[in-house]
Amino acid sequence: MHRFAWIIVTLALAACGASPAPQFFGAKRHEITLEGYRFVVFHKDELAEVIRMNYLRRDQHGPVPRLMVAAVEQTTGCKVVGNEVGVVATLDTYTLRVEAVKRSPSLPGDTGEARFRLKC
Repeated sequence: MHRFAWIIVTLALAACGASPAPQFFGAKRHEITLEGYRFVVFHKDELAEVIRMNYLRRDQHGPVPRLMVAAVEQTTGCKVVGNEVGVVATLDTYTLRVEAVKRSPSLPGDTGEARFRLKC
């Protein structure tokens, strides 16, 4: 019986996928893939939460902040607003790209989850 309970718990947890933060319960859920990165976006009122679904190696995190903003804007039809601006530098073969991106005020530097204010 104990083994059966563990199987049920494991299956239940595996089926969860991305769950929103409590303040996003009841939010509209969107799924999008950009440049091979999978995101789930929760949109409620003037706020959005985005969760990256892929596992990434250390060298794959560079474009994620920019793609999180794009995922939110494309799925909600709203513009990400705020004065939190970060600079991301990525090295592609022989080119150094430096771009300004909006940073999530929730967890700066985290590429797994971010929350943004929106202007719709």
